[in-house]
Amino acid sequence: MTYENIVFNKEAAIASLYINRPQALNALNKDTLNEIRSAVMTAQTDPEIQVLIISGTGEKAFVAGADIAYMQNLTPVEGRAFGALGQEVFRSIETMEKPVIAAVNGFALGGGCELAMCCDFRIAVPQAVFGQPEVGLGIIPGFGGTQRLPRLVGAGMAKQLIYTGANIDAQEALRIGLVNQVVPAATLIDYSFTLAQKIIRHAPQAVRYAKLAINEGMQTDIDRAMTLEADLFGLCFSTHDQTEGMTAFLEKRSPNYTGQ
Repeated sequence: MTYENIVFNKEAAIASLYINRPQALNALNKDTLNEIRSAVMTAQTDPEIQVLIISGTGEKAFVAGADIAYMQNLTPVEGRAFGALGQEVFRSIETMEKPVIAAVNGFALGGGCELAMCCDFRIAVPQAVFGQPEVGLGIIPGFGGTQRLPRLVGAGMAKQLIYTGANIDAQEALRIGLVNQVVPAATLIDYSFTLAQKIIRHAPQAVRYAKLAINEGMQTDIDRAMTLEADLFGLCFSTHDQTEGMTAFLEKRSPNYTGQ
């Protein structure tokens, strides 16, 4: 499929999705969100793809936010529909079976911060800037920011960032737990691919079950979460990869995982 606002590539088991509107600092409009949704669906359904990396083109922005020019004259009904679209697309990233890495190469503001937060983890360059500045525009975060930010950094810090509309740099984002690591800009993509390659060395189904256990377990109480973990742990023993992994360990050789 040909895209106008994103670039989607596949290199063996690793797919990459770049938001590609550098003239607008990769701001998100309706068409861009729909293209992201399409690419994510492709990554989810392609059996060869095991990890997805999301980044932005250009040197300034990951995603500088939702497109303000697009939003300016929306009616309340249209505004709600736009927010619901962003939530749907970002939730599809969050819940896809395969790990997703955000390679944050610059501004990650508003919808950009929300896009990064729906990924499994975030790797940022020192020049990256994070924030939810929506209150300065007379709105609130609408693509999941009021829900994911407190889950990542705690309610108090999330309220401070959202109420003040303050931006923070990469080191502060690292300190509060919003990002996992800060790496030089020149190595961001290579580092993200190296991280992806470390993931795909392991049993794909086990990684998927681990993601499901974490994501679903975080939404319930500890006892139900433990039951879910036990169920998924048991399901691992129905897979070829469990047999292969343990056999390879006992035979002191590298496993040959098939994802089955």
